[in-house]
Formats: sequence, structure tokens, C-alpha cells
Amino acid sequence: MTTHALRGNSIRDDISGTIEGWENSQETFSNHIDKSLYGLKQAPRAWFQRFVGYAQRVGFQHSRCDPSLFIYRHGSDTAYLLPYVDDIFLTASSTAFLRRLIDSLHKEFSMTDLGPLNYFLVNNIKLIIVSYTTKKNITDIANCNPCQTPIDIGTKLTTSGPPVKDPTMYRSLAGALQYLTFTRPDIPYAIQQICLFMHDPREPHLAALRRILRYVQGTLDLGLHLFSSTTTSLVAYSDADWAGCPSTRRSTSGYCVFLGDNLLSWSSKRQHTPSRSSAEAEYRGVANAVFETCWIRNLLREFHFLLSTSTLVYCDNVSVVYMSGNPVQHQRTKHIEIDIHFVRDLVLKVHVRVLHVPSRYQYADIFTKELPSALFDEFRSSLCVPSAPASTAGGC
Repeated sequence: MTTHALRGNSIRDDISGTIEGWENSQETFSNHIDKSLYGLKQAPRAWFQRFVGYAQRVGFQHSRCDPSLFIYRHGSDTAYLLPYVDDIFLTASSTAFLRRLIDSLHKEFSMTDLGPLNYFLVNNIKLIIVSYTTKKNITDIANCNPCQTPIDIGTKLTTSGPPVKDPTMYRSLAGALQYLTFTRPDIPYAIQQICLFMHDPREPHLAALRRILRYVQGTLDLGLHLFSSTTTSLVAYSDADWAGCPSTRRSTSGYCVFLGDNLLSWSSKRQHTPSRSSAEAEYRGVANAVFETCWIRNLLREFHFLLSTSTLVYCDNVSVVYMSGNPVQHQRTKHIEIDIHFVRDLVLKVHVRVLHVPSRYQYADIFTKELPSALFDEFRSSLCVPSAPASTAGGC
């Protein structure tokens, strides 16, 4: 596949006709069109509708799994197109076909061909090994002494403590760090914890944020590594920290999903309601992981990449493993009956297998709790975030 990046030069000119149809009067439209593209509330939707119309006209079809992804298939020609505001990721089965698509885009829109894809959404992309790093952005954020882990052992943030003097600064830093979670699976849990208090940040929350900055400052060279791999199994690890929040007693669930040797997806999120048992909290986490793997399988199917084996979901709670295949309802699980049936149906169809894994090898722990530095370093490397390309416990 040959891949190029393109950028729109003047999207406002391209969408002007579309926006006009959205306004009730020409006068109202004239008053708004002089504003910046990002000042128009209707501009993103209007631009996307304009782009969708073009893509469908030239033969692209919407992906069923991702509405932002467009797929073209005709004979031996295949292409994938992914727009993000005015940036476009375009890959095709041949250089000649790619050039025809780029010429077509130039005729329809005012665009610049940035050539072979090197950067997309500030992420550095290489051939064979794809290494995502955000060193430039991180350097702008952090300038402090480093530390070994992003969150200290035993640290549980609550709503107590004096308010911070500058809440806007806290929210700005937390938002900047939140962006890093797209390429740094070693920090989502710590950032998720500080983001829970964006509405009313306190001094202990600011101290936790500063520790994350110190950790990031000491790990500027780390980033997600994606390797060319012949292994095609889909494997997920799921974990939950039961009643981990001292204020609400809600649990934090997390998962990571590997396709072969590469980490594709990860999450750290506080559950919406408290769980009455550890098995209930763990099962909710497994259900979230299974749902994510189903989406990935469907997306791969659209790429004509069919997986021949069941998805393996590893959990360190034995009760969850038993409940995933046991049709008997238990008193302690009636509150998660939908999750029970969702996972169990997939297990019966042999699409998913829920297996037990010892806590020592539960990589999803890094998304749900604070870890000692030695274990944190091991799990971080297993999540395809090594300091240098090397074989790790996660297969990367």
C-alpha cells in the first residue's frame, strides 16, 4: 500500500455553498462567513457533508465501524481515506491509483499534497516500525525533575484540600496531558484520576498532576511502537479496581487489546455505578473489553482481514471466568444481567474465550491502580512502550 498525506488550503471556500443551504437567509450567512472556519458552529458538519458527497460520488463508501473512514474497492483497486478536519490520510493499493485519487481531490478542493506520510496528528510514522512519540509537545508542557512512576503508591485523590489558585491552568495542563494518552498507554490511569476533578481542582490534585509532569519529563524518549508482525490473534487483558474511589466507591476498570504483537487499544475509566462485589466490577470490565474486541474484529473484516481464532480475554478473577460460561444466574450478578448475557452469548458462539491469568501477568493492572516502580516498568514494556525496540513480555 502507498500512503500520502494531504491538507486542505481553504476549506471555507469549499464549504461556502453547503453552509448557504443551512442558513435561513443570505443575510445571516453573509454575516457569519467572514468569521474563521472554527468560529462557525455549523462549519465542521457542513464541511464533512461536503466531503461525504464528493467521496460517495467518486466511489468511496462509509465504513460501518468508523463513520470517518471511507473505503474504495473496484476490481484490483483498493483505497482507504481518513479525513481529520483539513488533514487527510490516503492510502491505495498502487502508486498509479493513488496519484489518480490525489488529482481528483485537487480538482474538487484546494489542497496540498504533503507527500509520503511522515506525520499524522503530530505522530511520527515510520515504515516497518511505527514509533509514536510526542517529544516536542511534551517538552513544551514539562520542565521539572523526573520521577519513575506517574502516580505514587497508595495515592487516592478525594475532594478534600484547599482549592487551587489557578483552576484554568490546572485544566489546561490536564487537557494537554490527556492528549498524550493517544500515544502513551503508560499514563491513562494517572491522567484519568486528575481529570475526575476538573470542575473543582484542589491542591492534592495539582500535586498529582505535577508528579505526572515529572514522570513525563523523565520519559521523553518513550512512545508506542508498532511492529510488522505475522501473528494475527486478538488478545485482551481486563482488570478492575473494586470500589477504588474513596469518595464514591465506584470501581475503575481498564483493558488493553493486542492484535498479534501490537497494542491496538486501551482504556482506563471509572465505572458509572458502584459494584456490590469484586466479581461484578470485574465482569463489567470484561464486558467493556469484549465490546472493544468486537468492534476491532468488525473493522478488520471491512479490511478483508478475517481472524480465524477466538478472541482471548484474560481476567485475574476466577468468578468472572466461571460466570462467563455458566448459565446459572447468581444473586450477586443480577445487577449486571445485560453484561452477563452479552459476554456469555459470544462465549457460546466461540467468538470469545474468557480465561484466567495470574495477577503477576495482568498487564491491565497499569490502567486501574498504582504499581511499584519495578512492576510498572515491566508492564509498560509489555504494552509496547519500550525505551528501545526489543522483545517484551507482551510480545512486542
